Amino acid sequence: MPATRRTTQDNLGAVMARLRRPLSLTWAGLIAERLVRAFWPVWSLIAAGAAMLMLGLHDIAPVEVVWSALMLGGLALVGFAGWGAMRFRFPRRAEALARLDAAMPGRPLAALADSQAIGAGDGGSETLWRAHQARMALRAAAARAVEPDLRLSRQDPFGLRYIALLGLVMALIFGSVWRAGSVAEMMPGATPGAALAQGPTWEGWIEPPSYTGLPSLYLADQRELIRAPVGSRVTLRFYGEVGALSLVETVSGRTGDAPEATDTEQRFEIAGNGDLRIDGPGGQSWQVEAIPDAPPQVRVMRDGLKTTFDGQMSQPFEAHDDYGIVGGSAVFALDPGQVDRRHGLTVDPEPREPITLDLPLPLAGNRAAFIETLIENLSEHPWAHLPVTLELRVADAAGQEGVSEAVQMTLPARRFFNPMAAAVIEQRRDLLWSRENAGRVAQVLRAVSYLPTEGLFRSEAAYLRLRVILRQLEAMTDDDGLSGPERDEVAQALWDLGILLEDGDIGDALARMRAAQERLSEAMRNGATEDEIARLMQELRDATQDYLRQKMQQAQRDDPQNGDQQSAENMMRMTQQDLQDMMDRIQELMEQGRFAEAQQALEEFQQMMENMQVTQGGSQQGQSPGQQAMEGLADTLRQQQGLSDQAFRDLQEQFNPGARSGQSQGNEGRSGGDGRGQSHDGQQGQGGGEGGAQPGAEGQQQAEDGQGAEGSLADRQEALRRELERQRQGLPQLGGEAGEAAREALERAGRAMEGAEEALRGDDLAGAIDNQAEAMDALREGMRNMGEALAEQQNPGGQGDAQGPAGQAQTDPLGRDAGQGRQAGTQDNLLQGADVYRRARDLLDEIRRRSGEGERPDVELDYLRRLLERF
Repeated sequence: MPATRRTTQDNLGAVMARLRRPLSLTWAGLIAERLVRAFWPVWSLIAAGAAMLMLGLHDIAPVEVVWSALMLGGLALVGFAGWGAMRFRFPRRAEALARLDAAMPGRPLAALADSQAIGAGDGGSETLWRAHQARMALRAAAARAVEPDLRLSRQDPFGLRYIALLGLVMALIFGSVWRAGSVAEMMPGATPGAALAQGPTWEGWIEPPSYTGLPSLYLADQRELIRAPVGSRVTLRFYGEVGALSLVETVSGRTGDAPEATDTEQRFEIAGNGDLRIDGPGGQSWQVEAIPDAPPQVRVMRDGLKTTFDGQMSQPFEAHDDYGIVGGSAVFALDPGQVDRRHGLTVDPEPREPITLDLPLPLAGNRAAFIETLIENLSEHPWAHLPVTLELRVADAAGQEGVSEAVQMTLPARRFFNPMAAAVIEQRRDLLWSRENAGRVAQVLRAVSYLPTEGLFRSEAAYLRLRVILRQLEAMTDDDGLSGPERDEVAQALWDLGILLEDGDIGDALARMRAAQERLSEAMRNGATEDEIARLMQELRDATQDYLRQKMQQAQRDDPQNGDQQSAENMMRMTQQDLQDMMDRIQELMEQGRFAEAQQALEEFQQMMENMQVTQGGSQQGQSPGQQAMEGLADTLRQQQGLSDQAFRDLQEQFNPGARSGQSQGNEGRSGGDGRGQSHDGQQGQGGGEGGAQPGAEGQQQAEDGQGAEGSLADRQEALRRELERQRQGLPQLGGEAGEAAREALERAGRAMEGAEEALRGDDLAGAIDNQAEAMDALREGMRNMGEALAEQQNPGGQGDAQGPAGQAQTDPLGRDAGQGRQAGTQDNLLQGADVYRRARDLLDEIRRRSGEGERPDVELDYLRRLLERF
């Protein structure tokens, strides 16, 4: 034998000695793989049959069906076993060796079994061959057993084996192995002796009602004492000779309808305490303690009743039950004994059903004990502000009902402070009390509306509406009497009229706001709780919003020529958002315990609301050309701010899609964002245009077309630049250094706008933002210099007050108080209070936060750093 071949055999033998264990495991896995693939229907059928027997399905099926199923199952089992035996091939050791070799790179075992075919006898070739054999031997030494492939997805595409295994697991959990033995009694030729040989057995369990959420109790595992809820269902089954086992129980309370004690199946419910005993071989006894289901309880929390200014009631209540409440209702019933039977209430009332409202229940969590709040507005009900009794009723799953103690109260509803509104609502109540009051209601309404004094009706529309309702009521009464639907129609009209009269009275709104302010101030002085202060703060917010709304309506009534709602909103020198910010500041100070500062801020807020005036806007008669030019430049500055905001948002979207960084509460620009100041779509920029549009309305129209939602950002920037050029050419003659500085600053602003336009057309958003910032700085400088020049023209000596009507301080076009000396105005009405500093601080913190996020684009980070360097 050649030396190379002998060496190969030696290497292979040594390697095979080391691979004995992984080769044996691979061979065993190959055997298991072929067994599973050949016989999986057999064990699946066995698992399905065992599951059905352990679940006791044969006990509820007819005997014929059981026989047929057993025969078919047996035939199927034999058939699948034969089919598997035909398919099964016992693997040879060579097959295991081939699988182990195939799992390694280069098939080292096959390489070790090879012999050198070329170059035998050549020293170099033999050396190379030995090196190759050594490398293959190293690879073979690292062999690991190959895992068998036991997947059966191709043989069982419908997952029948999993269904059988699932049934077997469910049977092991919920079934019993003893049930399978009873199938022998159903086989043909079975004798009672077979059952007797096994002896009598029993099984039983107790199932509590489903709403309790308690688990079932298996009797064989229970001790002498069993505690179960009332209504639990007991199930017992006796196996073996009939009569060998019997039941004795005193827990169900059954008498005449009870079945025989020796019946093979017993079912009853636990009604009370007693004993449960099984007599016979293997019997057992228990003492049963029945847990009663207590009725639910509910309680009205009298101290928590709240009523908002519009009549919305919030009544908290507390309810609890041992297992949980499933429903409830609140019933308001009229208390006739407490009603003051005077005026329209002297007649007997028409019968009405009690008010029934569904109680709110927790959407999630435990309903065994909870506190909820019933919220409803009953202001339009005929019993509003009349004595009623409130009862809460709750029910549990067992059908038991709990009723709270009747609480006497006045039905919460909206209060009307306007005398005429209160009278109308009172007559509406009398009409709903009884239709017999229809004639009296008509007389009273005619009396109170006869020759009304000035101020009784806020508008002619309210007076005319009352007269129409009055005629309609009298006409209906003169006919065949007032029917139910007609009465309800008139009542609804009276309610709408009362709301119109009440909400249209700004004096009452101011009184409510003052009262809310006084209550909040008193609560802070007396050290009220946080909940009380929060409630009073919310009342102040609601009253302030109502007062502002009334103030706006008064402005529209007093200035009918400027009745546009948007213009009326623009006339407010202090916006509603500014007031909300101030109230937020007050609440923040109170939450921090700084009550002295909160009290001072509240006093400033009171004085501010008292002195707030609605100025007439839209008309610019009496303004000088310089003032008109200042307003036009101010509008241009706001539009440029909006364009800059839009450019910044586009930059954010370009490098961070989906980001809406520009939508901040501090954004008050125009035509570019969601700021909280003026409209961002050019709705409020007409003033500036009109101010300078007298010489050339065409340019203003062009500017307006440019700021609309249509067109690109570059086109809008171009239109704004042209508008600035038109305004610059139409400036009044201004002398002195201030006038020259104003013109130079506006020229710089125009050049910066032109640079921003070019950058926008070149998609250089960062450069456009820089140019826009430069344009806004130049505009501000030009307006400041122009204001100084106008002040020099009006007061050349630099002394004295600005021109204006006697006894009235002159204001500049921006609405600021007149400045001293050569100053055109002050910043008092533009930047006030700590809210401004807080807003600036928040913006600066946001810029710092974003500048520290390294994942943002470089161009954005550069822009943020420039902002930090500037501010």
